[in-house]
Amino acid sequence: MFVMAGWTATSPAAAAEERVLRVGVTSGPHAQIFEQARRVFERDNPGYKIKIIEFNDYIQPNAALDAGELDANSYQHRPFLNAQIKARGYKLYAEGKTMIGPMAIYSKKYRKLDDIPVGAKIGIPNDPANESRVLLLLQKHGVLKLRAGIDPLTGTNATPIDITDNPRKWKFIEIDAAQLPRTLDDLDASAVNADYAAKAGLSPARDSLVVESGDSPYACLIAVREKDRAQPWLGRLVQAYQSDEVKRYIETEFKGGILAAW
Repeated sequence: MFVMAGWTATSPAAAAEERVLRVGVTSGPHAQIFEQARRVFERDNPGYKIKIIEFNDYIQPNAALDAGELDANSYQHRPFLNAQIKARGYKLYAEGKTMIGPMAIYSKKYRKLDDIPVGAKIGIPNDPANESRVLLLLQKHGVLKLRAGIDPLTGTNATPIDITDNPRKWKFIEIDAAQLPRTLDDLDASAVNADYAAKAGLSPARDSLVVESGDSPYACLIAVREKDRAQPWLGRLVQAYQSDEVKRYIETEFKGGILAAW
């Protein structure tokens, strides 16, 4: 039999046994990093292939997973997942810390948080988990106070109505997270998630006024449907993501803008 160089014959039976996992990610760093994890997973798990499907918002990857259009997704932290489950009734499960994309505050008008004046307009994400994340970050830096009992891990998120002290009288403008980098020309400052910041050429370490620390509870995870939580490929997928190859890629490619969470 003649076999072309670089090509290996695959029997029809072997091809039929190959399992394709459809994994949803958001475009940008999540897609870039998962491409590295895909290579490790396919190398270490013969008979499996991964098809990466990119999304441009935070809502559709969970909707597609819950509907069975995906086998897994990799883009969200637990507070966001918990909020989605609570709001939409999804039966989803997540494990395996992947990355932390630090939330940060950016401005084209001011160089320090303390420079932002009374009555300033601040852009924040309009989804409950990330909106709360920004307000908690600002509380940590002493510019506002929230009511007691806010706990993102249990789904008790903060909104602007939970602000009990706002001495600078800042006005918070709720905007779709993907659009926030574009608001920097018009607003005094905006909070931008790391993946959207990266696509806009912004670095949390270099360009932000304030940025989350590495001990943030907002580490991202790999999510599946509840009925798939015992699938053997899930643990292998986590293992591939948490490999030394992927960690080196994160450190080299993002230089502190994205952090490995394991």
